[in-house]
Amino acid sequence: MHRASALLRTCFFLLISTFGLELASAFQTTSDPDGLSPERAFAYLEQICDIGSRTTGTEGMRKQQEMLERHFAKLGGTVLWQPFPYRHPETGNDVEVKNMFVQWAPENPNRVFLCTHYDTKPFPTKDPINPKGLFVGANDGGSGTALFMELGHAISKLRLNIGVDLIFFDAEELVYDERRDPLFLGSTYFAHSYVNDPSSARYKKGILVDMIGDADLQLFYEVNSYTLAKPVVEEVWTIAKQLRIKEFEARPLHEVRDDHLVLNKVAGIPVIDIIDFDYPRGAPKNKSYWHTSADTPDKCSGESIVKVGKVLLQWLKQQR
Repeated sequence: MHRASALLRTCFFLLISTFGLELASAFQTTSDPDGLSPERAFAYLEQICDIGSRTTGTEGMRKQQEMLERHFAKLGGTVLWQPFPYRHPETGNDVEVKNMFVQWAPENPNRVFLCTHYDTKPFPTKDPINPKGLFVGANDGGSGTALFMELGHAISKLRLNIGVDLIFFDAEELVYDERRDPLFLGSTYFAHSYVNDPSSARYKKGILVDMIGDADLQLFYEVNSYTLAKPVVEEVWTIAKQLRIKEFEARPLHEVRDDHLVLNKVAGIPVIDIIDFDYPRGAPKNKSYWHTSADTPDKCSGESIVKVGKVLLQWLKQQR
């Protein structure tokens, strides 16, 4: 009996050890010189979407903010918040909007930033079946957030020539009525605050990412980006070509209203938008996953997220 128990214990520990090795190997990045892992990036996306809706001011958003603060603090980033009140478009009560900043080399006044929005639209308003259902925004809101969580591992190991911020804009689409409710509240507040406080750190340029997790990724020049910040567009797509990341196609296609417009026009910072607005590729408008309940992690991939991450990481390395 004792011998059988010992044998069972041995088998048990071997099983646990094997499983642990397999689980660890799923996130090994030794073959990737940048240390970026598609599996880990996708796991972050699933973790974000498991929270559910992350609309501004909700419990879901608070859970996400706590998760992100823990994540980046462990990686050595300096986490700062930019809160401001806003009158909720439905209830009329004050809701707290919170932009989040994660800084590396915070002492360096010469800075660049990467930015995304991390809130979700309250409802999947373009869903053909249930436009008041649950919207988890895997690609639209989740993919940029997951990308930055993954990039944090690599940025923390860089020898930076410049200060770097990751900025998460809140209330990009706190929209219940598209005829009434304004977009881009977080980035608009940031832009005006930046102009009104000349003593704050100055940003040379920036990159916005939005909807970059599509499993069938296509990234064209966004028209407003090419008009307002052409040199940054050319920097990014040149890097993608050098890295042979074919998903970056060097020609203009969509003209998109997004957070980058106010950053260029009000803050005066050259900022471009990296966005895949064909979700999925070739789908007619009534078949798009955009702003529907079908925008879930299974439509996205860690490989797409990491391909964008590789380009952004190389761009950061080149900044002076």
